[in-house]
Amino acid sequence: MERSQDALIKHEASGPPGTCLDRATNGTSGDPAGAAHKPAIVLDNVEKSYGEVEAVRGISLAVAPGEFVAFMGPSGCGKTTTLRLIAGLEKPTSGDIYIEGQRVNDKKPWKRDTPMVWQTFALFPFLTVAKNVEFGLKMRKVKKSQRAEMVERALQVVRIAHLADRSVHQLSGGEMQRVGVARALVTEPSVLLLDEPLASLDPHLRVRMQSELRGLQRRLGITFIYVTHSQSEAMSMADRIVVMGGGRIQQIGTPREIFRQPSTRYVAEFVGGSTVFGGEVAEVAGDRVTIRSTLGTFTVPAGAEPPEAGVQAEFALHADQVTLEPGDDAIARGSVNRVTGTLFGVEFVGSTVQFLIELQDGTELQIHTGEKDSREFAVDLGDRVSASWAATAAYLLPGKSN
Repeated sequence: MERSQDALIKHEASGPPGTCLDRATNGTSGDPAGAAHKPAIVLDNVEKSYGEVEAVRGISLAVAPGEFVAFMGPSGCGKTTTLRLIAGLEKPTSGDIYIEGQRVNDKKPWKRDTPMVWQTFALFPFLTVAKNVEFGLKMRKVKKSQRAEMVERALQVVRIAHLADRSVHQLSGGEMQRVGVARALVTEPSVLLLDEPLASLDPHLRVRMQSELRGLQRRLGITFIYVTHSQSEAMSMADRIVVMGGGRIQQIGTPREIFRQPSTRYVAEFVGGSTVFGGEVAEVAGDRVTIRSTLGTFTVPAGAEPPEAGVQAEFALHADQVTLEPGDDAIARGSVNRVTGTLFGVEFVGSTVQFLIELQDGTELQIHTGEKDSREFAVDLGDRVSASWAATAAYLLPGKSN
């Protein structure tokens, strides 16, 4: 196992001395690369079943010290179960879990040093902010003379020291979330687990808290494992994203890799911003693959492992790199990388406008453009339109279409 850990994650220790909270309150940066050669967390072929239901199916992952990793996927994909397995709230059916090089399968949650921040905050309403944060220290039998200083430091880190004596019911949603984070940080853990911590906040506050959590993680230099169904949260905060589906890891990558280079149709469709097309490979020439289908002829970059002629293949088309034009003429229908259809939806999302086109085979093509640029399109719902793109706007999905 140690050889596989070293092969997966190689980070050198280079952080400044002192605890994570010392570094944060002193304004010095934590060590994002971690403070040890070994991964902070390793999941080795972990599985979890509830009777005949397989919630987690053979997942393997190494997380570097100081890394921010987000688990993302729809409800029931296994992401929360995976977090609970790391926390010790569930025991794996098979496989092993390592935290800082130690196998923890049989360790109780309170002995793993992996506190969790919950979606519901889980604060004690009858205690003050300071007493809520102090609670974990009392359970650990930390001396009273030390507790006040540790609580003060944790509250300073999340910038709510001025609220120490306030009752929980007097706090806003964002303030309660900070109390939850402070309570988890006060024990100075090396790993922090977060289970959809922003889901119950209003949209404006959620965006602000995303920035604050990411900034906090960078200052502390500790490992964050973050579970969310929100793509915007994962994309804006995480160093790496783990996309899960059906209890399995579907893809691991940076936010850009997940968005621009999905490894499967599942990932492309879940992440959104892409339309998936399929057809037969007609030709492979140089760095281009030609694919033909009932919708037309398309060329896409060949990628590292181009398919052979005659097989079925799929490609994802990025919605923000497609050009929309009014009309549906014979030239448009016969051109490469051009399709025609009917405009059936226009959605305004802030500064972005999404056009939805229904193609002849029922495929729904997405086109994203800036709100300013969209004013140039003299089209109405029900109009026939054409869409075209450069070959580089598409990404060939690995594997074959069934």
